[in-house]
Amino acid sequence: MAPDTINGLPAHPLIVHATVVLVPLAALAVILHALWPAARRRLGAATPVLAVVGLVLTWLTIGAGEALAHDLGPAGKSPAVERHEHLAEQLPPWAIALVVVAVGEWLWFRYDVPSRISRHTTRRGVDVAVRVVSCVVAVGLTVMLVRVGDAGARATSGGLLG
Repeated sequence: MAPDTINGLPAHPLIVHATVVLVPLAALAVILHALWPAARRRLGAATPVLAVVGLVLTWLTIGAGEALAHDLGPAGKSPAVERHEHLAEQLPPWAIALVVVAVGEWLWFRYDVPSRISRHTTRRGVDVAVRVVSCVVAVGLTVMLVRVGDAGARATSGGLLG
């Protein structure tokens, strides 16, 4: 699915740049959507759209990384590369969760679901839970992305970073 090369260069290091910009941007939009009503009104459907784009980029980046690993063969395998691959395999569930949360919170606020829940205590509890889950998923995905990127940078630089 992902291209092996772009203009003769390995696609993975090129696609990863879009991923490391747009995925945290989507996570930030989810947090803003959950916590700041003025931002929520301005962001609107952009939040779930960004999350979907982030998910697609995550899959493209992983696919391009697998193609790069295949092209390098056994010579490109090291414990650092294997750690990077292992961490990268953990990203898709987080990216899927961000899409689910982004769409869910957009629908939640778009259709003013809290006002439709009859009991005030239930309404408040569910509303807080939606906001907390949104923030936990957004922060969790961002932390995982940083860990994957750090492992990739260390694998790329070899022994330079220790």
